[in-house]
Amino acid sequence: MAETLINLDFMLFRLFNTPWPGGDQVMWAVSGLWWWTPLYLLLLWELWKKSGRIWDRTLVRIFFLALCITGTDVISARIIKPGVQRFRPSHSIELRDEVHLVTPPGQDKPYRGGRFGFVSSHAANYTGIAMYFGLLLGGGTWLWLLLLWSSLVGYSRMYLGVHFPLDIAGGMLLGAFIGYVMWRMQNKLVGSPINFE
Repeated sequence: MAETLINLDFMLFRLFNTPWPGGDQVMWAVSGLWWWTPLYLLLLWELWKKSGRIWDRTLVRIFFLALCITGTDVISARIIKPGVQRFRPSHSIELRDEVHLVTPPGQDKPYRGGRFGFVSSHAANYTGIAMYFGLLLGGGTWLWLLLLWSSLVGYSRMYLGVHFPLDIAGGMLLGAFIGYVMWRMQNKLVGSPINFE
């Protein structure tokens, strides 16, 4: 069973890691932090409006957002990765020579990431943010669009050759769980109606 899962993981990785015209530049940007600044500002504005433009309620929600990001990052990078020690595709002996890697702008060597990849911190962080904001803003369209956004970021990590699909899936599950827990906690303090339609 485990061997079948790993083989499927490798097969899907090869599919998602296949380069396409202009993909290197686009996926490098998608995977980056600052490229999404307009979206972050929009989400903070929506949070401010959802909080009735009341500062104490807004600050409580920002506090739980910060806890969400910190939790996903610390658990994925400091606990799970060193505990599991699964090599990234870019460091995998079986795949190392066939992985499509991307050289960042202004660099002369391809980006490989750290040694270990399970779970993806990018997937955990972005899915945590997506779940937290998606539920905070009432579920429905917001939730699905933000989860699609986090999935796009996850795809970019496979395209860049630094994560397997299982790394992304594990990170997304972790992020979704922490994002949901943080949403529930802030909801108990300041309330947040939700509509799943």
